[in-house]
Amino acid sequence: MIGLIAILIVVLLAVIVVQLGRVSELSAKIRGEEEVEFQKNNRTAFYMLVFLVVFLVFCVYSAIVYKDVMLGYGPHTSASAHGIELDSIFNVTLFFTGIVFVLTHIALFWFSYKYREDKNRKATFFPHSTKLEVIWTVIPSIVLIFLVVRGLNVWNIVMSDVDPEEEHIEIEATGYQFAWDIRYPGPDGKLGTKNFRLIDPGTNPLGQDWTDIKNIDDFHVGDKFVLPVNKKVRVRINSKDVLHNFYLPHFRVKMDAVPGLPTYFIFTPTTTTAEYRERLKDYPEWQVPADPTEPDGPARWEEFNYELACAELCGKGHYSMRRILEVVEEEEYEAWLASQNSYYMSNIRNTDKDPFAGQLLDIEILQRDKVLKEEFTSALSDEVSSSLIRLSNVFFDSGSSVLQDQSKYELNNLASLLKANSNVKVELGGHTDSQGDDTNNRILSQDRAQAVVNFLRTKGVNMANMTAAGYGETSPVETNETPEGRQANRRTELKILSK
Repeated sequence: MIGLIAILIVVLLAVIVVQLGRVSELSAKIRGEEEVEFQKNNRTAFYMLVFLVVFLVFCVYSAIVYKDVMLGYGPHTSASAHGIELDSIFNVTLFFTGIVFVLTHIALFWFSYKYREDKNRKATFFPHSTKLEVIWTVIPSIVLIFLVVRGLNVWNIVMSDVDPEEEHIEIEATGYQFAWDIRYPGPDGKLGTKNFRLIDPGTNPLGQDWTDIKNIDDFHVGDKFVLPVNKKVRVRINSKDVLHNFYLPHFRVKMDAVPGLPTYFIFTPTTTTAEYRERLKDYPEWQVPADPTEPDGPARWEEFNYELACAELCGKGHYSMRRILEVVEEEEYEAWLASQNSYYMSNIRNTDKDPFAGQLLDIEILQRDKVLKEEFTSALSDEVSSSLIRLSNVFFDSGSSVLQDQSKYELNNLASLLKANSNVKVELGGHTDSQGDDTNNRILSQDRAQAVVNFLRTKGVNMANMTAAGYGETSPVETNETPEGRQANRRTELKILSK
């Protein structure tokens, strides 16, 4: 029904236009076509003069009204180090182009008014002016040379790559329809290699090569990613399907994500999210409710977040590629890093996709060493009653008390802790599963506990502070009915006897 009404309106407008044309023709015949044309030219010239004034006033007024919502002005000055340079070159360009815009706008419409048809004026033949041509060639050339040189300087600042020895963070952003995959390096600070042939939407969305040890500690983040303030960041930018664009407007970062052609961008955040919110707090338009339906809810400035957007029309789901970026202080960033889990360790470890299945990895050793130190320190605290620590990375040859080589990492760390706390007395307890003879299991567990004590002695730990105890199968922590349960029951534990 609405479509039919719209069609009828268009038809009626067409009929009106045709009728007006016929009325104009009749009027011209009555008054004379020359007189009608003269009046029409006068009206058009007057309207152009009105447009000259109205449009200039509108441009100045809109610039004043919206200055606080445009990037580079009011609260929206750059939140990155290089963004200040970009804002500066944009402002310089706006200054010169603004002058040209105003002058050409005035000239265009004033000339249309001044040189409208006049029966008492004769046109002058003006084919050439060397002076005028020199002026409008030389002046723009000088201005353009200045802008180009200034722009190249800014370009070199923005696009210079980092020195490999320079302290920085490197992350990776991979665009696809319709989201971003953000990958961070782990403790090694290095991103692992990828191969698009290895991409598997279920288990390997980025095509990481798991034989590259640098991939082991890399982690992926969800809808929000975090960066530290005042730390240089290098972003690798990729695309898995069509053309996307990595765009962080508040940091003046914008770079195409091209399939098969990796690009990059470098920037240094200088303003945390919290600081930017405080900056917005002073402006009236940011003090209104963030949700108009909740007048008593948080204000707009309280809900502000930096965002990553795609600046290319990449398909019908283009709008959904928005990601939140939070810039925080260094301490908060380090805490956030510590809370992240390696994608490999969470999704690939000991699966049929894992080339290192059954092997103990350095990252596991580092993680266990950190946990052991935290558990040992916690057990020495007066607030903690529990003093039992499981040594998860102490292994023996099957059916014997011979320590495997991979046990030395955790035991070396334990030896350092015991030597640093020489007044602490401990018991090393050995445990087995329920398979086999009870007596043999107790003997085996005692021998294994003693083997650990002997190793620690060779590392300089005082023997007087250590005892060995074998508990055999008497203290299971899991069921002995499953292989996993029995493996958990075959363990070595450290008990703190006195602090």
